[in-house]
Amino acid sequence: MKARVKWIENAAFVGESESGHAFVMDGAQEGGGRNLGPRPMEVVLLGTGGCSAYDVVSILKKARQKVRDCAVEIDAERALTDPKIFTRIHMHFVVKGSNINPAHVKRAVELSAEKYCSASIMLGKSAAITHDFEIVDDAVPASLEKSARADSSSH
Repeated sequence: MKARVKWIENAAFVGESESGHAFVMDGAQEGGGRNLGPRPMEVVLLGTGGCSAYDVVSILKKARQKVRDCAVEIDAERALTDPKIFTRIHMHFVVKGSNINPAHVKRAVELSAEKYCSASIMLGKSAAITHDFEIVDDAVPASLEKSARADSSSH
C-alpha cells in the first residue's frame, strides 16, 4: 500500500491514497492551522471506525441478518504528553434492522476486534480498546406492514 501526503500551507496537508482518493487534513488555529479538515489523529480514529464497521456489516450480511444501518460511535483518550498516542478507545456499535440476532452482532464485533480489523488490532498494541453494541429493531409489526402496503399501493 502506498500513500502520499503533501504540505499545502501552514498546518494543512493533502493526503492522497493509492486508490486515487484525496482529502485535506489541517490543524487547529492555535497550532497554526485554519481548521480546513480533520486532524491527522482524527483520521486515524475515523479509519479505525470505518474498518470495524465494514467488518461488522460484512459479517452480519454473511449471517443473513437484515441490517439496514450500522454506525460506530467512538470515544477515545490520548496521552497528555508527546507522543500523544491513543491510550483508551471505546467503540459503540448501533445496528439497525429487522429481527437482528444479538448473538450475531456480538460475534461480528468480536471477530472484527480480534481477527479482521487491522487498524484496531494495531491500535490495541498501545490503547485499551473496548466495544459494545445496541440493536435498533425497525421491523414493522405484521399487522402494520399489511396496512402500510395497502396504503402505498393505493397511491
